[in-house]
Amino acid sequence: MKSRKARIKRTTKETDITVSVNLDGTGKTSVSTGISFLDHLISALGKHSMIDLQVKAKSNDKIEHHLIEDTAIAIGSVIDKALGNRAGITRFSYASVPMDESLAEASIDLVKRPYYNLVLQTKRSKIEGMSKEDIEHFFKSLLQNLNSCVHLTVKYGDNDHHKIEAAMKSLAVALRIAASNDKKQKGIPSTKGAM
Repeated sequence: MKSRKARIKRTTKETDITVSVNLDGTGKTSVSTGISFLDHLISALGKHSMIDLQVKAKSNDKIEHHLIEDTAIAIGSVIDKALGNRAGITRFSYASVPMDESLAEASIDLVKRPYYNLVLQTKRSKIEGMSKEDIEHFFKSLLQNLNSCVHLTVKYGDNDHHKIEAAMKSLAVALRIAASNDKKQKGIPSTKGAM
């Protein structure tokens, strides 16, 4: 497989974001958004997917929602870009991740068609200072821009922090496996010959 690295710079009147990835990394992350829980979630994505991930995000308008949304768009887009035509990948994967009393499951198909089904089951209006709405929007924007089919479900749990973290980790583990090199796979893993 050729090098699967990519970089995106997204600059708008609202935000200034730079994201780079190495899909064949070791999970090394450097994340700076100014929002602690968001940094924590993005770091978990890199660590457990084994993707080297650098994220620098700055707000130009001081509106947290815009920063969260644009960061998710950039991360999803840069992973999509690094996957290229997806030749030689495993393509499909599934992961179930517990975090204490919570359990989350992710099923992923790295086909080049955006579809997602997201069930987070959070109850509180804020989790670690982030609004429930913005956390959901982060996941939705990330999944839409990943250009893949993802079903991400929190099955059960009591602690909203645990639910969200289990969801991110299950997505990361499923992504790690689906994006991995399948030594038996010759070319694009599709009967169509294209994704």
